[in-house]
Amino acid sequence: MMKMIRFLLALTLASAVLAPALARPASINGRWLTEEKDSIITISQCGSTVCGKIERILVQTPDANQKDVNNPNPKLRSRPVLGLPVLLNFRPDDTKWNGKAYDPKTGRTYTTNITLLKNGKLKVQGCVAIFCQSQYWTRAS
Repeated sequence: MMKMIRFLLALTLASAVLAPALARPASINGRWLTEEKDSIITISQCGSTVCGKIERILVQTPDANQKDVNNPNPKLRSRPVLGLPVLLNFRPDDTKWNGKAYDPKTGRTYTTNITLLKNGKLKVQGCVAIFCQSQYWTRAS
């Protein structure tokens, strides 16, 4: 009887410890080609959160020194787009990651969730109020 109680106690303790780890969504870390195929975003750990930066620009604009010209903060408009953080403070939540995404094309920041789909694509869904739009990114080689 005592062995059974110890076993049940150990099982309960193990499930309490493992449950949060099992509930964590699949890792989204890596290099991702955007849906427009105009840039590669590198997603990685940034302290206690996950973030993404523009690693490579694949489609050049007439201004070869692409800057963050649409940023609402005039002080940030001269910073280069290359290396720019565009996915900010993502944290796991059940089957997805929640955070913010900055779009340098518009200068807007969106509430965003990211899900790694079974087909290997990354669903990036940005929302303003109740209006959401999704993009599907693929792994970059």
